[in-house]
Amino acid sequence: MIEFRSATVTAPTGDATILHPTTLELSEQRISIIGGNGSGKSTLARLINGLVAPSSGAVTVSASGGPPLDTMRDGTAVRRLVGFVFTDPAAQLIMPTVVEDVSLSLRRSHRDKRERHAAALAALERFGLDALADRSVHTLSGGQKQLLALASVLTGEPAIVVADEPTTLLDLRNARKIGDLLMGLPQQTVVVTHDLELAARAERTLVIDGGRIAFDGAPDTAIAHYRELAAHS
Repeated sequence: MIEFRSATVTAPTGDATILHPTTLELSEQRISIIGGNGSGKSTLARLINGLVAPSSGAVTVSASGGPPLDTMRDGTAVRRLVGFVFTDPAAQLIMPTVVEDVSLSLRRSHRDKRERHAAALAALERFGLDALADRSVHTLSGGQKQLLALASVLTGEPAIVVADEPTTLLDLRNARKIGDLLMGLPQQTVVVTHDLELAARAERTLVIDGGRIAFDGAPDTAIAHYRELAAHS
């Protein structure tokens, strides 16, 4: 469960509002967020795991049966609960090799180095990356990097996955592959996207315009509303 309570984000100078007061409860398993560039949709997504702090109001997240965690007050616990996938995977691939990057995500759950390495290899096999285990992350294709970034996030076993435009830098084949993977996850998944075909696969879609929620409802209706907004902007 993700809950926004009058969450507002203003520019550091205080002279512009990036996200107007937003109150929401997000309980569906698959949620998509769409909107134009600069609309505030990425800001909304980044509030969910504390990458952006609300200037006022609050955001809480909880796993099934667990207590609500405030994204600011309970930051460390929130980041364990919420996995975040960036548009550019280079922003989160920090270790030299593929297997080392996944191993880094397993350091809390597997204290023993050999066990951690074995678990990382098993995770890579699950995502079809095992043949690349010893490759430098810098030599991977865009699709392979995004798949590795997602694998690293998922090995941490988050209850919620937030992906901020995860297919924007990918070709059609890899975009579909990543989209299929995200929409098939057992975790609650929130996807910010310009890919309206991907957005339509969610159970609920938010349309963000001018830092406000312009529509909240069924994906097909939300996409039609977004197209109408775009036609008149």
